[in-house]
Amino acid sequence: MVNFDTFEQKMTAAGMGDAAIRAFRRNYEALLRQETGMIPEETIEPAQHLVSLESIDVSPADAALISQAVVIKLNGGLGTGMGLQGPKSLLAVREGVNFLDLMVRQILDLRKSSGAPVRLLLMNSFSTSGDTLGHLERYRAEGLANASEVELMQNQIPKIDAFTLDPVSWPLDPDLEWCPPGHGDLYPALVGSGWLDRLLAEGVNYAFISNSDNLGAILDPVILRYFADSGAPFLMEVTRRTAADRKGGHLAKRKSDGRLLLREVAQCPESDIDAFQNIDRHQYFNTNSLWLRLDRLKEQLAADAGVLPLPMIRNNKTVDPRAKDSKPVIQLETAMGAAIECFEGSAAIDVPRSRFAPVKTTGDLLALRSDAYEVLENGQVRLHASRQGRPPVIQLSDEYKLVDSIETLGVPSLIDCASLKVSGPVHFESGVIIQGDVEVSNSGPETKIVPVGTYRDQVL
Repeated sequence: MVNFDTFEQKMTAAGMGDAAIRAFRRNYEALLRQETGMIPEETIEPAQHLVSLESIDVSPADAALISQAVVIKLNGGLGTGMGLQGPKSLLAVREGVNFLDLMVRQILDLRKSSGAPVRLLLMNSFSTSGDTLGHLERYRAEGLANASEVELMQNQIPKIDAFTLDPVSWPLDPDLEWCPPGHGDLYPALVGSGWLDRLLAEGVNYAFISNSDNLGAILDPVILRYFADSGAPFLMEVTRRTAADRKGGHLAKRKSDGRLLLREVAQCPESDIDAFQNIDRHQYFNTNSLWLRLDRLKEQLAADAGVLPLPMIRNNKTVDPRAKDSKPVIQLETAMGAAIECFEGSAAIDVPRSRFAPVKTTGDLLALRSDAYEVLENGQVRLHASRQGRPPVIQLSDEYKLVDSIETLGVPSLIDCASLKVSGPVHFESGVIIQGDVEVSNSGPETKIVPVGTYRDQVL
């Protein structure tokens, strides 16, 4: 058997604590046992008849309960896939306002409206910490600039040589020997950083956790009250899947014990992909917005020898992601939402699409910058009510993959747009209105100008 000592020595030398090492060891041993992490369709059944937010009849949480809550935002991602050099949360949503600004506005508005000193924690990575804290300097007066008060650091783990199963060595760029452990790292990061014990000592017992690029995810006092009253240790926000969500993780129920679980596409056998993407069968999409009882987390960690038994996800990569002929490696990760199966009594709640407004592509960003979404003064972002929870489906050709490239595209009205497909160099003049399903294509080198007007269900 391959010796784990070399991994432990490498992680210790890099400053990784015992909680991170134990979590990685568990996944590494699963790899050695040749566990695939796969969840075949025959072992699960669809999650059905979930409680919906609209059906809840409870009073919103009062100041006493809200003061027991912390908002944790996953802020470890760089926007490299969209051509950014820094944290994705510093990407402009509207002129002069980025994701981080809106997150801060949400927290400050919640503090003002509730009178409770709601704490904000940003789970940063080594790549995002400096720029994020630098931007937060403008909020020093609000107590949101000191790392000791707002930062939860994500761990890093070694990439594994696919042939030897040892820590990969890459002298050309030693930084590439490391990778993030997935957002399931939240749990060992809370423990290893001391934040879990610190929050509990401060009387903070409820955590609301979401992605930094999901501006629809705010601490809702109604959901907090429902969660607290339910006694559940863990609550996942899900929403109805649309065609745009076919590749995203979905909620299901394990046949063997009836527990809810999360299945990501990387855990789906190739033969079951059609069932995975069947949005009528598996109706609920994980928004990655979670509610967690911190005291129950501490109890469960004690019961599980300090490491939640999250399913291991194996990713086959190359050590240099930009060089496909570089050394093959294995990257192990876990999903934060997968903890739903680790707690007895975990639950899920069906929330409206307004609580899910992520930006994964430049097409998502174009939609967010349009009138299909509303950005409120309190930092909340939501789909316009007339869209009835359905975002426009935007498809942009490869030349629009990077953020800079859509600055010249223009932002048409998309409030009544079902889908927009753009291919080739195009510019929408100010005042263009897109309705229904519209496709604009240009195979020539000169930019095609779409003049002011209303375009509905047509190909230009």
